[in-house]
Amino acid sequence: MNIDLKAAATFMATQARLLDRRRFEVLFRDGDPAAALAALEAYRNPDGGYGHGLEPDCRSVTSQPGGALHAFEVFADVGTSTSPRAAELCDWLASISLPDGGIPFALPIPDSVGSAPFWASADPAVSSLQITAIVAVTAHRVAAHDPAVAAHPWLAKATSYCLEEIEKLDEAPHALVLAFAMKLVDALGDTRLVEKLGRFVPDDGEVAVGGGIEGEAMRPLDFAPEPDGPARKLFRPDVVEADLRRVAGGQHEDGGWRVDYASYSPAAALEWNGMFTVNTLSLLQKNGLV
Repeated sequence: MNIDLKAAATFMATQARLLDRRRFEVLFRDGDPAAALAALEAYRNPDGGYGHGLEPDCRSVTSQPGGALHAFEVFADVGTSTSPRAAELCDWLASISLPDGGIPFALPIPDSVGSAPFWASADPAVSSLQITAIVAVTAHRVAAHDPAVAAHPWLAKATSYCLEEIEKLDEAPHALVLAFAMKLVDALGDTRLVEKLGRFVPDDGEVAVGGGIEGEAMRPLDFAPEPDGPARKLFRPDVVEADLRRVAGGQHEDGGWRVDYASYSPAAALEWNGMFTVNTLSLLQKNGLV
């Protein structure tokens, strides 16, 4: 499983947006965290949320939960170089949370050009386990080094909402909901809920994404990215090894990785690949392959 980091750097320099180039530099080139935070600032709105296409398939200028997810990814990348913007984002998330503690999949989008239908048509009055779980798990990564995020009441309420919804599951949810919920309980070290959700994951770890493109699926590392997390125990070592080989082997000759799902605008197609390359390298790094 040979990863060509030099080729990946070339790919990032030639095909990725500035924000993801800055993330790559921080993670793999001793880059300046302040530069990554400065690049993120371009996507921030005065209300404390993030839009402007930070989520590639949601081109709206408005602050959206999808933007919050990707902003937290940057705050996690910069590690101990904390920013007050992270806690301010928690404030924004608290302001849009519904009474049960969850957040809607998306808020109303007045400028839907270039945005995926599932963002543009989302019901803002209904909490989404899918988006709340993945935003919360990424916020917990930030909370590991940012006391202001760790102590923020939004994170506790969002986490409680997710755990309550997971407790209610008595049949397999959509693959993305299952993967994101699993990532959360794995990050929290909740072995019981990992085992509960594990009943819906086959031995080979492949769960087709309903409504996705042909072959789109969640796979073992989507459920258990952390080598020491309880979710990793759901899979035999050879299954994990095979998925690591699959991910590592996905590097193209130009040095980048490509997403296996549909993009909804030419800009999104380019942006996803740069973001996905950074995220894939980060996954491989935590598994000792970079």
